[in-house]
Amino acid sequence: MKPPYEITSRILHFISSISLKLGEVNANYLQRQSPQLRKQNKIKTVHSSLQMEGNTLTVDQVSAILENKRVIGPQKDILEVMNALKVYDSLNSFNPYSNKSYLQAHEALMKGLVEKPGVYRKQGVGIVKGEKLAHVAPPFENVPFLMRDLFDYLKKGDDMMLIKSCVFHYEMEFIHPFIDGNGRMGRLWQTLLLSREFPVFETLPLETLIHATQEAYYQALSASDKIGKSTPFIEYMLEVIDQALANLLQYTNRTMTDMHRLEYFIHLHKSEFSRKDYMQVFKDISSATASRDLIKGTELNLIQKIGEKNKTRYRVNLSSE
Repeated sequence: MKPPYEITSRILHFISSISLKLGEVNANYLQRQSPQLRKQNKIKTVHSSLQMEGNTLTVDQVSAILENKRVIGPQKDILEVMNALKVYDSLNSFNPYSNKSYLQAHEALMKGLVEKPGVYRKQGVGIVKGEKLAHVAPPFENVPFLMRDLFDYLKKGDDMMLIKSCVFHYEMEFIHPFIDGNGRMGRLWQTLLLSREFPVFETLPLETLIHATQEAYYQALSASDKIGKSTPFIEYMLEVIDQALANLLQYTNRTMTDMHRLEYFIHLHKSEFSRKDYMQVFKDISSATASRDLIKGTELNLIQKIGEKNKTRYRVNLSSE
C-alpha cells in the first residue's frame, strides 16, 4: 500500500527548482566534490546529525576524531561520532532497498550505545516534547510488517526518488522501529537513497540545514502526524534539499583554490591528459591559471610532465590518487 501524501504547488515548485540545480551541479562537475570538500561536508554532516540527538562534541572535535587524534569528552559522545564516521565512510556498502542492510546500518551506527543494536524494538514507545506526549508509535508487534511494507514501497513504488526518499524518512520516523537511533537513521537512509540516483548527495550535508531548522523539522513531522499524510514533511525536506544544492553551487570553480582543482582532477582518475583536458573540467579558468596549476602539481609530484611545448602532456602519479 502506497503511503499517503498529496502533491502540492510547493512540492512542484521545489522539485522544479531542485531539478534545475542538479543540472547545474552536473554541468559544473560538482556531482563528486573535491576530497577536501567531501571531508569538510562529512564532518558537518556527522556533527549536525548527532548534535540533534544531544551530542556535545564540537566540529573541531569531530574533525580531530576523523584524523585519529585524541579527544577529551564524554565517552558516549566520542563513540557516537566514531560510529557515525565509519557508517558514512561505508555508505555505498549499504543497499537502500534492503531491510537486512538497514538493520546492519543501525547496528554499526549504535554499536556500544544500546543493548541490542540492529534489532527492532520489543516494547511500546512514545515521544515526549516538554511535558506532552507528542507521538505514540505503532505497537512493537507491527514494526517488522510495517517496515517490510515500507521497503516494498521503495522497491516497487513508481514515485520519483526525491519524493520517495522524503516519504520513507517520514514513515520511518512515524513507525519509530528502534528504541534509540531513529532520527539519525532516518536522515542517513534518505541520504543513501538520494545518493544512489544523484552522487552529489553522498556528501551534501543535508543534516547541517536540518539542524539549523530543527524546530521546523519537528513541526513538519508533527503536522504530518496530525493529518495522517507525509505532505508537510515532504515540503519541508524538499526545501532543505533545494537550499543545500544552492549552497553547494556557491562553491564554484572561481572559489576553488589551485590545490582544490588539482585534488578534484586527480580524483577523476585521468591517467594522461593535456592542459586542454584540464580546462575542459574547469571551464571558468584561464589558460594561464591552468598552466600555473599544472606547474604546481608537477612541483608537488602530484603529476608528471611529458614532452615539451605544444606536445606537452601530463600523467597522474599513482601515489597521489
